[in-house]
Amino acid sequence: MSLSEHIDELHPIDIVETLAEHHDWDFDRVGDDQIAMAVEGQWRTYSITLAWSGFDDTLRMVVSFEMEPPEDRLPELYEMINAANDLCWTGAFSFWAAQKLMVFRYGLLAGEQGVSADQVTTLIEAAVNAAERFYPAFQLVTWGNTAPQAALQTAIAQAYGRA
Repeated sequence: MSLSEHIDELHPIDIVETLAEHHDWDFDRVGDDQIAMAVEGQWRTYSITLAWSGFDDTLRMVVSFEMEPPEDRLPELYEMINAANDLCWTGAFSFWAAQKLMVFRYGLLAGEQGVSADQVTTLIEAAVNAAERFYPAFQLVTWGNTAPQAALQTAIAQAYGRA
């Protein structure tokens, strides 16, 4: 039996914990059905929380990062979030003003098949990639006084490699 087959037989949060250990991510097992971790991206470190609901067999994920936009830029930020969500096939961004957090949320409906390590890996990678892709656009809108459609061009023209 391979390691991934063994991992796939675990509780979904145990799978996440095993992957966090493998990738050397900082994590905290909040409870039997929840884990919080920090994943380093190119732009910043993202807080990721995954929670399992046995009631509806869903693995819910929230990726967040702090953002304190000026009050007068909120309408443009919300327009930028809508534009970003139009380009996201999975998950969606929202801004939690009270907590001053930009969040990306996604729910993986597992059903009777359960959750696999490959699914969790893909879920986390896709979420971090979305946050990395749109982070510069959110910053341009809030701090660069750039119009949302102009800022969106930074997200559409994805760069490859690193400088």
